[in-house]
Amino acid sequence: MAPSSSTDSKAKPSRVVRFLKEAGLMLLLLIAVTTGLDLWRSQSMPQGSVPILVAQSTKGEEIDLIARSHEKPVMVYFWGTWCSVCRFVSPTINWLDGDYDVVSIAVNSGDSRRVNGYLDHHGYGFTTINDSHGVLMKQWGISAVPSIFIIKDGQVSSVTTGFSTPPGLWLRMQLAS
Repeated sequence: MAPSSSTDSKAKPSRVVRFLKEAGLMLLLLIAVTTGLDLWRSQSMPQGSVPILVAQSTKGEEIDLIARSHEKPVMVYFWGTWCSVCRFVSPTINWLDGDYDVVSIAVNSGDSRRVNGYLDHHGYGFTTINDSHGVLMKQWGISAVPSIFIIKDGQVSSVTTGFSTPPGLWLRMQLAS
């Protein structure tokens, strides 16, 4: 058996180091791009005070978003049954609904019966307002779903669009508390 050369053992650590550096740079680039996209998409969305929202949920409950946000932070989740990214974000929203106040707004997703059927089929328990014609979406200046707002005392404390991770959304709610 031939002894291993010292160049082989030195080459492996340098490959690992190079891989880690490249992975780190790719991660930083990904964070920069997604942050930039988030800022660009949210430029027309409310900053500061939120539009007045008093509406009825798909189950008949009256929702006064500003009043609710004075008690504790409220997560407002704009989504659609037709939205592919929402299929990945909605389970996180449902998980957070166990500990936080969540109000979701189903955009262009049909009548309330259809929206409730979708929610029941997927086991989602979050409170939902049906925006069947996209009126609320326009009022809030939203151009893409999913869009998620954290509201505290009637003010926007955080906004994000697109895919969001469970730890990221949880942290946003913690910071608003």
